[in-house]
Amino acid sequence: MVWQAGQLLHNGKYEILEILGRGGFGLTYKARHRQLTLEVVIKTPDILQKRDTEYEDYVRQFEEEGRKLAKFSQTPHAHIVRISDFFTEGQVPCLVMDFIQGQTLMERVKTQGKLSEAECLKYIRQIGSALEVVHQAGMVHRDAHPGNIMIQPNGNAILIDFGIAKEIIPAGSSSTDYAANPSFAPYEQVYKGSKANRQPSVDIYALAASFYYAVTGQKPTPSMERRLDNRPLTLPKEINPNLSEHLNKAITLGMALEKENRPQSMSDWLQQLELPPPPVEKKYRQEKVNPPQPRKEPKVAETKAPVNPKPSENSLQKKLKALPWGWLICLYLLFGLTGFFLFVAASPPRRIIAVAVAMAVLMPGAATSHLVWTAYFVVLFPFFLGWMTIIVWNSWFLGIFIGTAFGVILFLAVAHHEKHPWLNSVLQLIFIISPGLVGGIASGILAKMNHIFAGILMGIVFQGLLIPNIVFKEECKGNKISPFNIFLILAVTNLSGLASGWLLAFLLHSKG
Repeated sequence: MVWQAGQLLHNGKYEILEILGRGGFGLTYKARHRQLTLEVVIKTPDILQKRDTEYEDYVRQFEEEGRKLAKFSQTPHAHIVRISDFFTEGQVPCLVMDFIQGQTLMERVKTQGKLSEAECLKYIRQIGSALEVVHQAGMVHRDAHPGNIMIQPNGNAILIDFGIAKEIIPAGSSSTDYAANPSFAPYEQVYKGSKANRQPSVDIYALAASFYYAVTGQKPTPSMERRLDNRPLTLPKEINPNLSEHLNKAITLGMALEKENRPQSMSDWLQQLELPPPPVEKKYRQEKVNPPQPRKEPKVAETKAPVNPKPSENSLQKKLKALPWGWLICLYLLFGLTGFFLFVAASPPRRIIAVAVAMAVLMPGAATSHLVWTAYFVVLFPFFLGWMTIIVWNSWFLGIFIGTAFGVILFLAVAHHEKHPWLNSVLQLIFIISPGLVGGIASGILAKMNHIFAGILMGIVFQGLLIPNIVFKEECKGNKISPFNIFLILAVTNLSGLASGWLLAFLLHSKG
């Protein structure tokens, strides 16, 4: 049940006056110490939530933290609400705190609008010093927003309502309802059960956001909207142009979206609030010293011209060292093997040499130039299809029609594949089968349909050889080698490897 006005607690020591607030599992009452006629605040778990599965965990953590706070208050801090008593009433733990006269920082801003920079600094420094002590005691407030900062009539700011068991909330409630005030809490605190709830960075964000609110009169963009919707945080200086630049930076630093980017202690963040020292005048930045006059020595004839032992950063030697020689040697050997087996398999070799040489030069072009790549994929394949159609059907019209139609279809597919993901699968399939088909068609045309399967194998081999060309180009990216130079290196390597393999096969064939 909820206690009503007039209810006596702790053997008549306290009398309930009214309910101050309710949230999650917690209830807050205004009460009176009957013997001292002193108003106090009593905070308890909400007995109406007892059926919730999380209720027992909340009560256990409430009692544990209540005892810590009571012990902590044995050496009271001027800007932290004092815990004066802790007792149990009918199995309900009760935490008694001083009742602070005045208005909250949130109420003050609502009634007066944005506050002056000096007034805000006073309150934030006072609450910051309080949170320093809290953190040194191994605790975290977890709810240091303007509604929990009381401004007394004498101008002192008091931190109230510690977020006891703040991350434990009723199962039927949204995690954003009670876990934190969404405009003043970092996004990691909103997640239920997050360990980040017990890190000082949570209080740093909340206090920086409270400073933002006090000095602008507006609530900052909620951290969850910044995280999920990519909404930027409006800088406080954009709302209040009179705000000092160093305070503008301090507030935004404390409200960094990721906790790793915020100061890691409250002391570090409070240092950001201090006015930086004025810059040193230019005439004092460097000490002037009169250098000693050099002694005059007799001139000696120079016997050697000065030599710079270190080559420049863009020298040819350094570029040669930066080349991925492993891949280059691999390419040379692969093309050597290809040239050797093409000579052995082709009959006669002269009918295949044009295709082999063209592919050896085309591959580095496709690896280094998007235009050549498009031609390799979108133009070459339709061209060979049209050519094959002319030879098989003996019809120029049909061959030109099929080649052009297929080229247009491929071009449109390449141009729109990002809008239609299924086109990626089609293009990848065509890209896989096209080298074999092109090789077979080319071989069939050149060898008068006698070596189509050998041509298909040749097409697959050349497609495989395209991969190390691309890898070599990627390895050269960070070495300041221009695409044209990469093309020349690859073309020379491919052709020299092909020629070496061909020559070796020719010599062995001649001896045999």
